[in-house]
Amino acid sequence: MDNLPDQNKQPEGLSKLTQKVEDVTQLLRTQRDLLKQRGMSLPSGSLDNLRTLKAQVDDLNRTMIDNLVELRSLRALAETSALINSSLSTDEVLNQVMDTVIALTRAERGYIALKNKQTGDLEFRIARGMDQAQLDNSQGLIVSKTIVRDVAEKGEAILTDNAAADQRYNSSQSIAGYNLRSIVAVPLKVRDEVIGVAYCDNRFMPGVFREQELDVLQAFADQAAVAIENAQLFEASRIRLAEVTDIRDRMRNLFSSIANGVITVDHDNQVLIVNSAMRSILNLADDAVVEDQPLDALLPMLPEHFTENLMLAHEEGQQSRIELTLEVSGQGTRYWTVALSPLRDANSENSGVTIVVSDMTEQKRLASQLAEVKLFLPSALFDHFRDASSIDMRPQEREITCMFADVRGFTTFSEELEPEDLMQAINKYLSLASDAIGLFEGITDKYLGDAVTGLWNTQFNPQDDHVVRAVSAALQLRLDLIAQHEVLPENERLYYGIGLHVGPAVIGNVGSPDRKELAALGEAYDISKYLQEQAAEGEIIISQAVYDEVSDVFECEPTDIVRRPKPAYDDVVMYRVIKRKKGTGSLFIDDELRDLLGDIS
Repeated sequence: MDNLPDQNKQPEGLSKLTQKVEDVTQLLRTQRDLLKQRGMSLPSGSLDNLRTLKAQVDDLNRTMIDNLVELRSLRALAETSALINSSLSTDEVLNQVMDTVIALTRAERGYIALKNKQTGDLEFRIARGMDQAQLDNSQGLIVSKTIVRDVAEKGEAILTDNAAADQRYNSSQSIAGYNLRSIVAVPLKVRDEVIGVAYCDNRFMPGVFREQELDVLQAFADQAAVAIENAQLFEASRIRLAEVTDIRDRMRNLFSSIANGVITVDHDNQVLIVNSAMRSILNLADDAVVEDQPLDALLPMLPEHFTENLMLAHEEGQQSRIELTLEVSGQGTRYWTVALSPLRDANSENSGVTIVVSDMTEQKRLASQLAEVKLFLPSALFDHFRDASSIDMRPQEREITCMFADVRGFTTFSEELEPEDLMQAINKYLSLASDAIGLFEGITDKYLGDAVTGLWNTQFNPQDDHVVRAVSAALQLRLDLIAQHEVLPENERLYYGIGLHVGPAVIGNVGSPDRKELAALGEAYDISKYLQEQAAEGEIIISQAVYDEVSDVFECEPTDIVRRPKPAYDDVVMYRVIKRKKGTGSLFIDDELRDLLGDIS
């Protein structure tokens, strides 16, 4: 901004004119003295006229200086007004306003206080010195807060050329304590509302400010207030825009990260948002434009009952969850679980509907496959198969108990049956064995014609009491067989021969890359099979190793047979299981049955 003129400096033309008047006056005085010596005098009124002329020149000089000062001030005001109105930074505008105010008033210091829109309190935002430097306010603001408060409350400017002697403020502690002298303060108004105060002072010189500066300053303050208000509005809008943008980005990220498909529609069922998961479900490209089109154009395959639930969500705000089986173009039959809920706006009013889609097709397919697999897997193995992540699937050697059960006389019996009757009969007997094995949480390993094997303490069903469980299953099978004989003709009554052994075996999958099955290889399997071969109809034969584990639980008797199954094994001492001893433990039942019995009792 241009330097303002010195208030005591005359314009060059007037200065010359004043000098000429003084020169003429001096000449006339000299002539008057000479004429007086000769008894003569100047024409009447000559000096008086010159004095009048000089007074007029002085008046003109003062007027010219005042006009020039005002002109320069107005020019500076116009330039600064244009400058601050071109800026939208509140702090930048405040600094420019304060620097201009100090220049216009020739103040030592200047402050701007703005009203807090929430609390209404005045907050000092800017403190500047005449060198356009920020003042250090670490020791507090040295201002007359009384004057600042009066200007803010009354909305009128205040000018005092000597505050310490001004009766209005000489009792103020800040004026007396800080030794304040010249003070000028003007309100910053927008639409007749005070938004702040511009305050200037000089602590050392009285009479610095005049009414002329006050008028110019007031005019400038009105424009500055508008610029400050605009900058504040812009800053608030920028902050709000940043918040909205952040919320928008968060919502986009949220929608993108949701595993389920999400579609939002307005009152007219026009699509608003489709997240990436829904695009994937519909096999849509990421850049495909699907917003702002009717929902039935995006999902033409939706059935009528979906439309009914959609209307209820619109009209009554009702939430619903429905299962849909759809034919999706290019994807075949799909199974969706769809949740509909009203979309609320900022006023909690219904503005549309949110549709959340869970594509259950893969889960349905897996469930169907598992149902088929369950028909071919032992139940214990199937249960672990669904959570195989916790199982070591690698082949491993461990101690297991193996039961080998064979239906005696079935070959002769089967020669008299038709194929369908044959399969029906053998399945009755094999089912009894599987049920008994499963009751005591064993794995039905294999069906070998009219024989069946059961395993305990594999990596799929680890058990501390596996030997007792296996013998209990054998006794249960014998009891179930007797019960079944009660409803069968005498010529269809067959018996099991059962052998059990506990010992080491390698448990793992065997077979081709296309088909594998669980197998137990080793002593436990071989000796249990051998013991089964030595058992008569209805007998349960166990090895010495089994007997040593269960003799406290089951009543057993030794047999006269002591043989070596294979050259690799020692002689086997055999025992015949008679029954469970009284008071030797509770029934082995699964958790579901135990809970059911508990509810009944």
